[in-house]
Amino acid sequence: MTTVEAVRGITGGVDTHRDVHVAAALDPLGGLLGTEQFDTTPAGYKALFGWLESFGQVTKVGVEGTGSYGAGLARFMRRAGVTVIEVDRPNRQKRRRTGKSDSIDAVEAARAALSGRATGSPKSRDGAVEAIRVLVVAKRSARQARTKALIQMRHLGYSAPEQLRCRMKGLSVPALVAEGKGLRPTRSPDPVTAATKASLSSLAHRIEALDTELAALDQRIEALLVATVPDLLELFGVGPDTAAALVMAAGDNPQRLHSEAAWAHLCGASPVPDSSGRTSGRVKAHDGGDRQANSALWRIVMVRIAHDPDTRVYFDRRVKEGKSKAEVIRILKRYVARETYKYLPRG
Repeated sequence: MTTVEAVRGITGGVDTHRDVHVAAALDPLGGLLGTEQFDTTPAGYKALFGWLESFGQVTKVGVEGTGSYGAGLARFMRRAGVTVIEVDRPNRQKRRRTGKSDSIDAVEAARAALSGRATGSPKSRDGAVEAIRVLVVAKRSARQARTKALIQMRHLGYSAPEQLRCRMKGLSVPALVAEGKGLRPTRSPDPVTAATKASLSSLAHRIEALDTELAALDQRIEALLVATVPDLLELFGVGPDTAAALVMAAGDNPQRLHSEAAWAHLCGASPVPDSSGRTSGRVKAHDGGDRQANSALWRIVMVRIAHDPDTRVYFDRRVKEGKSKAEVIRILKRYVARETYKYLPRG
């Protein structure tokens, strides 16, 4: 091996799946050294790394799906001292031209990492932020189930027998749940009324259980947020849900974000050029990035416009200057992104 090869080392690429990972190895000049398949187990990760090392010193590995099937492998590679590069799946145009196979995708992942086409560092998923993320997954699921149960209660009330419909009509959510819990199906001789009461009672008890579950999840999430980003929670307009969305976008290793401009871009809050033909100098809101983080920035801006006098004065002044409300909101989101960047977890 030449001196240049020793310095540059071997580049790997991995196409990840649920049960097996397919790996490819490239030499420093991009030549294909081989492809191989490995199990998605700790022993499989070790075998994959050993296979790559058999060609020389491994300097970096491009991995698809570092947030899903590739998460375990990415953690293993980082612990082994290898630079892990997050690789997007090949674009569809290229796939139509060259075909699709796991080996082709693994080679493409390695070439993206070697050429510098892919440069992103994946989230480490090994700290408090990952703990917050998994709790938020359960919270979103419980919240969706609660909303669905409430809608079902409302609709059952609309179509219920007349006497029962009158009892359920126009009730607030707490009153509706309390009324549903108090229904006694066995006291109704009519089978339709009895069945409707049983269904409403079941849904009401489910909602109550979900409320208890949501309260417990909120308590856990807030405790982690207070321990991880207490200063972020102190910012005007930032609540637990918005703080959780922002730290989840940043990850446990936000040092991968090299500047507040990169953070704004990740949140979809940075302006991008929108010029064509005779129109020049125009910009628009970046419509990519993490949509949950973007939504969190929007909520912070909306709260500040409604309740912060300085923000309201600024908003009204820019609108009077001729900017649209959407443009001013975009500008404010960019400002909030700059502000929140300072309070991300530093690991």
